[in-house]
Amino acid sequence: MTPDEELEEEDHEEEELEEEIEESSEEIEEEEDLDELDLEAERDRLKFHYRGFTIEDLKKMSMDEFIQLLPARARRSLKRGLPPRQKKLLERLRRAYRAKKRGKDILTRTHVRDMLIFPEMVGLKIGVYSGRSYETVEIKPEMIGHYLGEFSLTRKRVQHGSPGIGATRSSKYVPLK
Repeated sequence: MTPDEELEEEDHEEEELEEEIEESSEEIEEEEDLDELDLEAERDRLKFHYRGFTIEDLKKMSMDEFIQLLPARARRSLKRGLPPRQKKLLERLRRAYRAKKRGKDILTRTHVRDMLIFPEMVGLKIGVYSGRSYETVEIKPEMIGHYLGEFSLTRKRVQHGSPGIGATRSSKYVPLK
């Protein structure tokens, strides 16, 4: 081999190395971009979705668009219009939402258990009457489309005591007090 041929081979080798370095740097950049996309996709997947829409999308929707996403029973009741007591509660909740933006946390108490939970109610605290007391319910995104009454139980769990007079024979003997 002549010295000129050796120089040409070295030049070719250097050019090939440079090309490999450029390709590997492009691959690294593509991998970083893919990692960022994966993180964004994962974050979006972990966000709350109601029928494919995020909470921000739901809040931006008009009432008619949101009604179309609800199940049939809720859709039918809203198409017939809100009764006056539900309209009044909705106005009070909107006032509470404005107050919350200003820094005040207001508990809105109500007897209206058949009120549907809308996206604009998320984050509010509502006292729902259970027949004996007001149960505090903090509205979370997962509650959208449900009724307020579902989160304030009207009956407590049965805890049976000891058998008394008039009990069946299987209860045998219970001394009188």
